[in-house]
Amino acid sequence: MAQVDKKSYSLRGYSQPERWVSYGSQLRTALDLEPESVLEVGVGDKVFGSYIKNNTNISYKSVDIALDLAPDIVGDVLKLPCADRSFDVVCAFEVLEHVPFADLDRALGELDRVSRRHAVISLPHFGPPVRFLLKLPFLPYFRLAFKLPYPKEHAFNGQHYWEMGKRGYPARKVREIIRRHFQIRREFVPFGSPYHHFFVLDKRS
Repeated sequence: MAQVDKKSYSLRGYSQPERWVSYGSQLRTALDLEPESVLEVGVGDKVFGSYIKNNTNISYKSVDIALDLAPDIVGDVLKLPCADRSFDVVCAFEVLEHVPFADLDRALGELDRVSRRHAVISLPHFGPPVRFLLKLPFLPYFRLAFKLPYPKEHAFNGQHYWEMGKRGYPARKVREIIRRHFQIRREFVPFGSPYHHFFVLDKRS
């Protein structure tokens, strides 16, 4: 059964300004990898997929467990109904926290299995944000954002089983699990959306 009702993806309640910053990061990181095909696991409110389908020549497919979101493929991230190495880039934005932490390794294994080259994921990262912005005349903006440790106990809210940065789920532990399947090419916290932590990943083989 789907954890998130379709009504949750309303403009007023879900798509706050910070989330649009995250959408921009999703698109930039995926498009910078120059894929010919993309699989998005978890369609959300379909902003990412709509842009890809309407503004690029990339072959795009979506997979989600929720029938009411009308994904291209109905399936679970723990057992993706896709062939091995079938997409250049596999994306999972704010998805993996919706499975128990004990299943994170299995979910990443599935992303690895169906990816031909890369994966891009984002995770909720709990903790106080620190942001620096510097602008000097004739020079581009310098922006830096990161999170301070604040190991609060996590309580399941009906959607998130865990969040990076909370007690028992430090970033170090999450990276260790990711590295069982991928090389971490880059990771970053968007300046305007510090709750979302992005990982750009390369297949090992």
